[in-house]
Amino acid sequence: MLNLKTAVLATAAVAAMAGFAAPALAQDTDEKTVAITYIVEHPALDAVREGIIESLAEKGYTEGDNLTVVARSAQNNMTTQTQIASEFAGLKPDVAVGISTPSAQALKNSMGDAPVIFAAVTDPVAAGLVENPEHPEANITGTSDKQPPKPALELIQKLVPDVKTIGVIYNPGEANSVVQVEDIKAGAAELGLEVVESPAAQSSMVPDAARNLVGKADAILLPTDNSVISVLEAIVTVGERAQLPVFTTDTDSVERGAIAALGFNYAEMGKVTGDMVAEILAGKAPSEIAVVVPGNQDLFLNMKAAEAMGITVPDDIKNSAKKVIE
Repeated sequence: MLNLKTAVLATAAVAAMAGFAAPALAQDTDEKTVAITYIVEHPALDAVREGIIESLAEKGYTEGDNLTVVARSAQNNMTTQTQIASEFAGLKPDVAVGISTPSAQALKNSMGDAPVIFAAVTDPVAAGLVENPEHPEANITGTSDKQPPKPALELIQKLVPDVKTIGVIYNPGEANSVVQVEDIKAGAAELGLEVVESPAAQSSMVPDAARNLVGKADAILLPTDNSVISVLEAIVTVGERAQLPVFTTDTDSVERGAIAALGFNYAEMGKVTGDMVAEILAGKAPSEIAVVVPGNQDLFLNMKAAEAMGITVPDDIKNSAKKVIE
């Protein structure tokens, strides 16, 4: 967990009133400053942030000793995110970190030539962050959570044998989400499945988007969309009431009520990202560090959620899960 020295912005309203008063940065030239921003607080992004701090500590960068961390949540507000990026440009940290696509894009637009590391960005090329992930051409690199959707769709076919249509809720204004939906549609076509899109431009619209899929979809598959995952519980409620199974590509969401997910361990992604930050602090240029897609897909299952949504999980699938929530 971040200690009390880590500055976390509680709400967008507080941000507006506070005007992003900049913390005093240490004058000790041996002390490093890392500025971290994320589009919204939810378990996956929180795990990335905490993994970064843990990795830096393992590399000898300790808050209160030789490291200052400034952390800001945009509370799912792009205006606030842009303001945070401008604040970071004024702070001139040693490294700025953007967790999520919108956060990384805002930093790239504001930080000039300063080093930027991104994390949990599904498609950094489509998002305009890098052109060549293996050889980043500028001052930005990071970690991606891009994963093939076909295994998740095949899992749904096994757990929902009569499935024909897959409902997808996503924010059409978030580049990584649009890419994921296109990938899901391509994977679904290979498996003879139809995709029903239900867009939600902001989190407050997600419950209606979920209700819109009742009677139109046989199951829901949620991409790693921050606007959607931040209000997952509302979708789970619709799924339970309508007996509409909810699956995600975010493993942290399984504990929050989704039936299953094939996805990354975001804490481990945070550690990989933190390793990159440490390399920059030690003098390496971002252009010398390739974009990384860490780890393999792990299966997480929630047996209680499966029962609530009318799904029976076969023993072979249960036994293959990395984590089973009873």
